[in-house]
Amino acid sequence: MTTMSAAAPQVAHERRRARLKTRLNLAGAGFVTPFLIGFALLVIAPVLYSLYLSLFRTQLIGGTSFVGLENYTQAFTDPKFWSGALRVLVFLVVQVPIMLVLALIAALAVDSGRLYGRSFFRLAIFLPYAVPGVVAVLMWGFMYSDRMGLTGYVNDLFGVQLITPYTRQWILTAIGNIVTWEYVGYNMLIFYSGLRSVSTELYEAAAIDGAGQMRTIFSIKLPALRGSIVVATIFSIIGSFQLFNEPNILKTIAPTIVTTNFTPNMYAYNLSFVGQQVNYAATMAIIMGVVTAVIAYVVQLRGSRQEF
Repeated sequence: MTTMSAAAPQVAHERRRARLKTRLNLAGAGFVTPFLIGFALLVIAPVLYSLYLSLFRTQLIGGTSFVGLENYTQAFTDPKFWSGALRVLVFLVVQVPIMLVLALIAALAVDSGRLYGRSFFRLAIFLPYAVPGVVAVLMWGFMYSDRMGLTGYVNDLFGVQLITPYTRQWILTAIGNIVTWEYVGYNMLIFYSGLRSVSTELYEAAAIDGAGQMRTIFSIKLPALRGSIVVATIFSIIGSFQLFNEPNILKTIAPTIVTTNFTPNMYAYNLSFVGQQVNYAATMAIIMGVVTAVIAYVVQLRGSRQEF
């Protein structure tokens, strides 16, 4: 009898814990469910539908028919697709490191505490990111004009064509300049947030050991920014493969230089909305999505293992 009476409180306690755990699970499910529904409708469903479309082909004669992987075979042998993909890859390899290095230098300068007008400097660098992308491209597009823009004034001043953005040799550089101007401030804030999370005790210990600014940067700040650098790099890779707004708007200014297949996204867009080749455009979207995911995953994997 004594044993049963002693076990009763334990059983009641276990039941209360079970009920509490159930309520917590239900509350967690309630918070997660809206996100899962949105993710399924806005991400998973479009991807599955694009995958479904890529397996078919619609023709004027014969209608829609199942073709299996023929669209993928056509894409892998399409010179227009590969020229755009190579152009985006060059853009990624050149522009992203330059942009991230500039953002890192700006973040280190703001965090150093020795920069005069630090708040104004931080706001001035971030301000271009607040400018709508279309407005930024139009603004730079007119500045690049050799007739009424800043480029034309500089060339007239020196009497030679020093700057020629609207040429095949320099158009990708001109686009890279616009993207860098837009996103340096965004990446600077990512790095600056990472630097602000570093414990001041580490800086005090470094000062006691006699470490200078450069030693502190390479021994404390850069290792602390490893996660932020990986995140910014992944975002920049995704943005590079999604390059569309800048060349598509500049196409209206320089239609002979920026073609409809300048980037894979532009090529897919024009195939879908202009050429009515929805199935082939979906195939390119799937291919570029897989390539982007693989490269981003490799960068994340290497970044999580690599140490500065």
